[in-house]
Amino acid sequence: MTMKLSRAIAIALPASSRALHSSAFVHPSRASARVFRRNMSGETTQTPDGAAKNLVVDPFCFRQFAESDKSEGYAGTVFNISIEQFEAIVNSRYRASDLKDGYAPFCKHLFLENDFTDARVNVLPITPENEPCLRTRYEARNEKELPVLARYFDRESLLKGKKEEDVFPVAKYVDLILYSREQIEKENAAMGKGEPVEKETAPWGIVSIKAQDVDRELPMTPITAMRNALGKDQGGSGVELVREDYMEAVNYWKDHANVL
Repeated sequence: MTMKLSRAIAIALPASSRALHSSAFVHPSRASARVFRRNMSGETTQTPDGAAKNLVVDPFCFRQFAESDKSEGYAGTVFNISIEQFEAIVNSRYRASDLKDGYAPFCKHLFLENDFTDARVNVLPITPENEPCLRTRYEARNEKELPVLARYFDRESLLKGKKEEDVFPVAKYVDLILYSREQIEKENAAMGKGEPVEKETAPWGIVSIKAQDVDRELPMTPITAMRNALGKDQGGSGVELVREDYMEAVNYWKDHANVL
C-alpha cells in the first residue's frame, strides 16, 4: 500500500519519554488501545507519569493520527505515532512563554523542532512545472461545516515518476495550533455536540498540526479566514475578518498551495 504523504513515524523522543515509549512506532497493544479510548473520550487529563497535561489532542485533530478511523481518506499530514506518545512529547516540551499569538485571543501557536517525526511539508510554492497539478474542490472538514471551495496540489500527480523525498522534504518544525478550553466548549455547544463522559480540563486543545520549514505562523488560507468569520453554527469561530490579515494571506497563497 502506498504510504500517505507525511505519515509521520516517531524516530526520537525526549529523554523524559524514552523510558515510557519505544522510538519506533509499534501498533497499539490491547493495553495501549484502552488508553487510546480514554483519550478519544476526553477523559485523560494526565501524562503517563501522573503530571497534569497542558495540551491534549482535540477530537477534531484525531484525523491526523493513523490509529483513529477518522484518518481514513484524510490527505493531510497523518502521524503513525500514537496520540498518547505525541501528547507525552509535546507536554514535556511545553513552556507557556513559548506560546505565540494566533488569529484570535483564544488561539495560540507552539512551534517545536521536528526531531521526533518524519513528517514532510505539505505546502509547496507554485511553479510552471507543478502548476498543472493544481486542483479545486468543495470541501468541509466535518459534516457540520459549510463546504467552501479549496485549491490544492494533487499529491499523486506531483509524485508521478518521482520519489517522495525528491518532492516533499522532511519538515524542520511542527506548528501546534491550540484553542483554549473555553473556545472549544463554545464551538462544541454551537455545533450541537454532547458533553463528554468526563469533562476535559487541560487548558489547551491541539486542533491542528502543521509540518513546515519555518518556526513562525504561515498565513491562514483566505477561504479558511472567510469560513472562520461565519457563525459557530456553520463551522466558523465567529471572529471578524480583518482586511489587512486577509490581504497578507492572499499575497502568500496566490503563490503557494497545500498538497492533498
